[in-house]
Amino acid sequence: MILNIQEDVNAIGRIPIVPKLLEVICRTTGMGFAAIARVTENKWVACSVRDEIFFGLEPGGELQLETTICNEIRQSGEAVIIDHVENDLLFHNHHTPAMYGFQSYISVPIIRKDGTFFGTLCAIDPKPAKLNTPEITGMFNLYADLISFHLNAIEQMAVTEARLAEERKTAELREQFIAILGHDLRNPVGAISNCAQLLVRMKLDEKSVRLANIIQDSSFRMNGLIDNILDFARGRLGEGIILNPNEDDNLDIILKQVITEMRAIWPNHIIKTRFVLAEPVNCDGKRIAQLFSNILANALTHGNVDTPVKVEAISGDGEFKLSVINYGDKISDATMNRLFQPFSRGEVKSGQGGLGLGLYIANEIARAHGGKFEVLSTPEETRFTFRMPVK
Repeated sequence: MILNIQEDVNAIGRIPIVPKLLEVICRTTGMGFAAIARVTENKWVACSVRDEIFFGLEPGGELQLETTICNEIRQSGEAVIIDHVENDLLFHNHHTPAMYGFQSYISVPIIRKDGTFFGTLCAIDPKPAKLNTPEITGMFNLYADLISFHLNAIEQMAVTEARLAEERKTAELREQFIAILGHDLRNPVGAISNCAQLLVRMKLDEKSVRLANIIQDSSFRMNGLIDNILDFARGRLGEGIILNPNEDDNLDIILKQVITEMRAIWPNHIIKTRFVLAEPVNCDGKRIAQLFSNILANALTHGNVDTPVKVEAISGDGEFKLSVINYGDKISDATMNRLFQPFSRGEVKSGQGGLGLGLYIANEIARAHGGKFEVLSTPEETRFTFRMPVK
C-alpha cells in the first residue's frame, strides 16, 4: 500500500477539535509541547503541534524515526509514560530523552478503526510532571480514540464524495443520452405518423385500414413517450418544465381533443365528461393537454374496461379543477408512496408497459402551474384531481 503522509497531515488539520485538544493537554499536564504524529516504518511526521517551549516543530516537520520513542510504540502498540526520566528504570539511559532534553514524556498510540497503526498522541517537557495517573492516561486514551473516530469519518466522507461524484457524472451522461435519444426519435416517429394518416385516408381494404390505424395509434403513443422522456431529461438537466401560459387557450377544445384521441386508442372504453368552465384559465394549453393525456391514459390503462372513466373539468371561484375517475383495483400503499416518482409503476398487466414517467411529468406540469395533485384510491374508485389557480 502506498502511503501519502501529506494526506494524513491534512486529514488531522481538518479535525476542528485538534488545536483545543492539544491546548487542554498542555493545560492539564503542565507540559509545554503536545503533538499528533504520523508514524510509519520509516518516518515520524508532525501533523499538529502546540509548542510553548520552542521545541521547533511545525505541522509537516519531521524527526528521524530512530531517535524517537514513538518508533518503539509503533512496534509494541503500548503507551509510554515517564514522569521523571532520571528516576525511570527503563528510560533513564535512553538516547531519546538525552537527545531532545526532556524529563517528562507521555505518548499513546492512535489506532485506526480498521486496526492499523496511525501514529501517536504525545507530550514532552524539560521538567518532571505527574503523568502516570488514571486521570491523565484516561484523558490521553480518550483523545486518541476521538482522533481515530474523526480520521475514520474523514475517510468515509472522502469515499462517499468520490462515489457521489462518479454517480453524478454517470447520471448526467445518462440524462444527456436520454435527451439526445428523445430528440432524435422525433423525426422518424413523425414520419411514421404522417404516413399512417395518409394511409387511413386512402381507399384501402378493411384489413389494411385496420393495420394503418394500429400504426397511427402506436405512433401517437410513441410521441407521448418521447415527450415524457424529453421533459424528464430537461427537468434533470436543470431546464425544467417550460410554460407558455395564455389566457386565450380554449381549454374546452383542448381537453375534448385529448378525449377524442384517447377514444381512438381505447375504442372499447367509455369516457364520460362533465365540463363547467365558467372562468378562463391562464395556462399553457399544450402542457395541460399533456398532463390530462397522461392521467387519462393512466385511468384507461388501469381501470375496468366494463365501467366508464369519468372526466370533470370545472373552473370558477378563482380555481380550475380537473378530475379523472376510474373504477378498478385500489392503488396499494407502497405504490401510492412513490406514485409521482420517475420510473415508478404499479402492478403492470400484459400490454400495459411504459416508462413510468407519465404521472411524474404530469405532477411536474402541475407544479409549474402553481397547482397540485390530490389522489384518492378506494376499492370502489381511484380519483386523480388536479387543482390550480385560474390566474
